[in-house]
Amino acid sequence: MRCGGENKGMIRDVRPREYIRFTRISRQGFVWRTARPSDLVCVTPDTRARTAEENRTRKSHWTIGAYGPHTCVSGQRWREAFNGDDVCVTPEVRSQTLADNAQAAGRRVSAKLWITTYRTQGNVSRLQLNGNHYNFGQVRLYLRYNGGGQYWSGTATAVAQPGHAGGAWGKKTGKPQCPASSTPNGYAQAYDVVSGRWSARVPVQIGCVTFD
Repeated sequence: MRCGGENKGMIRDVRPREYIRFTRISRQGFVWRTARPSDLVCVTPDTRARTAEENRTRKSHWTIGAYGPHTCVSGQRWREAFNGDDVCVTPEVRSQTLADNAQAAGRRVSAKLWITTYRTQGNVSRLQLNGNHYNFGQVRLYLRYNGGGQYWSGTATAVAQPGHAGGAWGKKTGKPQCPASSTPNGYAQAYDVVSGRWSARVPVQIGCVTFD
């Protein structure tokens, strides 16, 4: 079971809890850990299965001791997958759990998008779309008017790049950068094909004419 497939049906349900679940789609190859129902840290399938087994057998690893009835048996530590998680595991598993927590953001399809510019012949400044936190593979890109018309579309391939989490990409659109406007008349948006996740809309002024 992959996180992306688990979430596609939640797009229409915008209650706070379900919205959080939709925005925590995992990159391909990762699934939710579910150390508790609200634990949406993305981990490998093996880690998810191990976590479920730890939860199932948790009582056998507790003893009455210095920390009360949930003191860990000798050689084990509290897992701490979340605040208050007192399931007992080996020190190695606890270290892996904390490492998974630290890498949580980079394993999600956050579908971040931003706009930069580049210059072409005639010193014309043109728009470039950029992104990271995508699945590896195809990303569909769009520049659209606020009224609904499409100005430009293209594709990019998200790959591993130094300094970026998940799949990252950059795409030169060939479209000119317009003079600054107080109210942008359009927006850029990207679509992660693997997960079905859209990026947020990034406002931009589009449709102006330049003379190279």
